[in-house]
Order: sequence, then C-alpha cells, then structure tokens
Amino acid sequence: MVRTAAVAITKHGIEIARRIKQKMPEVEIYVPAKHSDGGSDITWFSEQSTQLVGNLFKTHDALICIFSLGAVIRIIAPHLVDKKSDPAVIVIDDRASHVISTLSGHLGGANALARLVASFLDARPVITTAADVNETIAVDLVGREFGWTIENFANVTKTSALMVNEEKIAIYQDAGEKNWWHAPLPKNVAVVESIDQIKSSEFKAGLVISDRAIADPEIVEKSVIYRPKSLVVGIGLHWDTSKDVIEMGVKTVFTEKGLSFQSIRNISSVNRGAKVKGLDEFSAQYGIPVEIYEKDKLAAINVPNPSPTVQKFEGTASVSEASSLLSSKGELIVPKQKFPPNLTVAVARTIEAKPA
Repeated sequence: MVRTAAVAITKHGIEIARRIKQKMPEVEIYVPAKHSDGGSDITWFSEQSTQLVGNLFKTHDALICIFSLGAVIRIIAPHLVDKKSDPAVIVIDDRASHVISTLSGHLGGANALARLVASFLDARPVITTAADVNETIAVDLVGREFGWTIENFANVTKTSALMVNEEKIAIYQDAGEKNWWHAPLPKNVAVVESIDQIKSSEFKAGLVISDRAIADPEIVEKSVIYRPKSLVVGIGLHWDTSKDVIEMGVKTVFTEKGLSFQSIRNISSVNRGAKVKGLDEFSAQYGIPVEIYEKDKLAAINVPNPSPTVQKFEGTASVSEASSLLSSKGELIVPKQKFPPNLTVAVARTIEAKPA
C-alpha cells in the first residue's frame, strides 16, 4: 500500500489537508501541535517541521506539503538519493490555487498525484517535466502500468534528453502489451521491423521492448531495454526438489534459449495438496508469484510431449508444459526440458505478448 503524508503548518493548510483526506482517506495528516483543534483525524506533532518532514521523506511513498515551495526544497534537499528511490513530493500553496509536482514526477508518481489532487481542489496542476510538457514519450515510464521493468536504467537519462529534443528514435517490440502508447507516435519516433535497424546512423537511440536476451553491445549501448512480463515458466517437480535445483534449471533454460529472466510473469505447477518448500523459496527469493492448478485441469490441456510416467504418478500426462499453457493462455515457446532426477521446465508466452 502506498503511504502518503500531508503536512500543513497554517489554518488554511489544515482545511486543505482535510479536503484532500475526504477524497483520499488513506492520507495521514501532520500539523504542528500549536494549531491543535483536538481532531483525531490529524497527528499533532511537537518537533520541528524540518525534522518531521525529513523523517516522513524516508518512511513514506508520497508527501503533500502545504506550504511554500522554497521551504520544501530546503527541507528535503539533504535527504535526496535518486529518482528510483525518492518519494513523490507535491507542494500546494496556502490558497490551494496551484498543486506543484516537485520531486519524482515520473517514477515516484508526483505528476499523477498532482493532477489527482488538483482535480478535487479545483486547482491548477503545475507539471514541468519535459516529456509531459512536450507531450512526448516519458522514457522512464514506458509500460510501467503493465509491470514492465527497465533492464539498463543508466541509458534512461540520455535517451530521455534525445526524446524531448526530438532526435530520431527507433522502437522495436516483439513482446508485451501493444497499447502502451496512444496513437500517433511522436514525429521523431519510428517503429522498426528488425532490431538491427536500431544500429543505423539514422537513429540516435532505441526503445527495445522484448523478452529475449539482447547480446549485441551496439544495441545495448544505444537503447533502453524494457522487459514486459510476458513469460510463464511451467515447473514439474517432486516434494523434495530444492530451491537451488529449480533455480539452476530455470536459469539454464533461459540462458540456453536466449530469454530474459526479468520477463517472467509467474511460475506454474500442479497442486500437490500442500506447498512445496523449494518452489516457495524460489518464488520468495525472486518475487515471482506461483499459480497452482488441479490435475484434472492440466490433463485437459493438449501438449506436444505427454509422458506416460507422469500420467501414472501425477494423474496428468503433463505438468510443466500443461501448466505454462494454461496459465499463459498463449503459446509454448520452450518445450519441457528435463533436469535429472526430478525437474522439468517449460516456457510459454502470454497471448497478448505474442510477437506481431
């Protein structure tokens, strides 16, 4: 859950904070104790505002500061780390005329929060990030609503600069949701059919949306690589299959087949009536969810490599292939791979992420 704190230091600010809380009940309001009216909806603090805001900066995902922009900048400056970890900060003037996106506009969500808060305060949102002002692609936000991750974040800043300066940029996509950008694309952006076209001198940079490993150093150096959650890994295993064996099997398959580990959406397997420790440990270590299916559901799935032995002991002729197909509702791209004595791994691509 996103933790959001609103800090007010004037009577008008208290009123504004309470208006925000009416629309966003999860918001925690903090006000100096000297202004206390006894309301239980507010935390009345006695320490210095500088100290309070500094602490909230470290513990919350978003801060709504209802006092001057200059004061906010001075308070938060010593606590800044980077755009990937700093919370969203928005500033509202004492008359609620303007809601200013101040810090972490994109990744932290300050731009979206500013627009939301402004909408029910009847205020003007102030957004200054170049991509938003120029209505072009925000390189650091592509596919975020779908859970995509960026593999090489170091390239984001320079590519963002090229984007807002309207330099020629190529997009190559062979996986992931297609509706990540509204049509038409900015005039300086072109979709290419081959990833190698990104290397052309015509393009200053590239956006690559793929669940495949990218090995060409020229493309890696020139591009921001996005990893959509487009792959489901089906796993057949025994009760005592360890986390290390599962990890070895999955990583071996992904290395040999040229797939990105970051694009795993989930693991799938058969219901054994109780949790398998090794599978749970693998899931927890990498933050990859597990979907479990009943044997009769798996038995109904047509697979290319059914096994009489698996049928005899599991009650279904396939676990890894069948579960990956059932979970993905897509196509099998890696048939089951065996790792003695008791592990099989198969990979399917989700149907919405099927390459065009």
